[in-house]
Amino acid sequence: MKNGKIVVVGSSNTDMVVQSKHLPSPGETVLGGEFIMNPGGKGANQAVAAAKLNGDVAFIARVGNDVFGQEAVKGFQSQGIDTSFIVVDMESPSGVALIMVDDKGENCISVALGANAAMQNADIVEEVISKALFMLIQLEIPIDVVEHAVKLAAQEGARVVLNPAPAQVLSDELLALLYIITPNETEAELLTGIKVENEETAKIAAQVLKGKGVDIVVITMGAQGAYLLSDEEDQLIPSPEVKAVDTTAAGDTFNGALVVGLSEGMLLANAIEFANKAAAWSVTKMGAQASAPSRKDIE
Repeated sequence: MKNGKIVVVGSSNTDMVVQSKHLPSPGETVLGGEFIMNPGGKGANQAVAAAKLNGDVAFIARVGNDVFGQEAVKGFQSQGIDTSFIVVDMESPSGVALIMVDDKGENCISVALGANAAMQNADIVEEVISKALFMLIQLEIPIDVVEHAVKLAAQEGARVVLNPAPAQVLSDELLALLYIITPNETEAELLTGIKVENEETAKIAAQVLKGKGVDIVVITMGAQGAYLLSDEEDQLIPSPEVKAVDTTAAGDTFNGALVVGLSEGMLLANAIEFANKAAAWSVTKMGAQASAPSRKDIE
């Protein structure tokens, strides 16, 4: 019997964040910023977000044999995440992201993938996938590893939730194996050619993805909420109104919360509402993993 376990497959980075009045234009230096160093990486952010909401989480990832990697693993363990499947790469350094955030909460990010880019099919351990109810995965690791993991999960009966970020083109073969895909507006446009601006355009884009064989499409639309299209439902689920301080990892928090809700047996629309609340909470705080809420915070 599967026990509600969530397996997250993906990247782990250390985020080096500078907060300043505005984002620099090319060639411009902006002085007077504040520097913060945080654990990050889309996979790690989603694993931590799920664990903080009481999800039963195992994380499959690759880190370097360096202080960034060691600190990251310690951080996951402190959140109760099963880290037995994290590979320590003796050649590649741990991933690093340089992030700039302005006073409106907008950001721009540059990532050196390091060990994340060296991830291999052999890192995806069948034993842990076979025990999972859900596998949550993103695109900050090699696409052939993503495809291998998705096929393995489909074989083992784990439902695959793919957060297609950072945006890239995906094969119809991969899309057909997904239970849920969770693009934001930009990613949905890249995958479908439809510019997503409102509920109407979200519906058209979602229908294109559903036509490629994805069971359920959830398009995250920031402050507008999340648009859901499944066989039974077709609706925009609004997000609570909050003042955004830092939007870094809001999508990751949403995805982590969504799989927790589903693993607990919540109805799809209720799980999305739960995820919207978690993401809304996260944008009111600085940092990636640090801004993910606990269960108490949401309640």
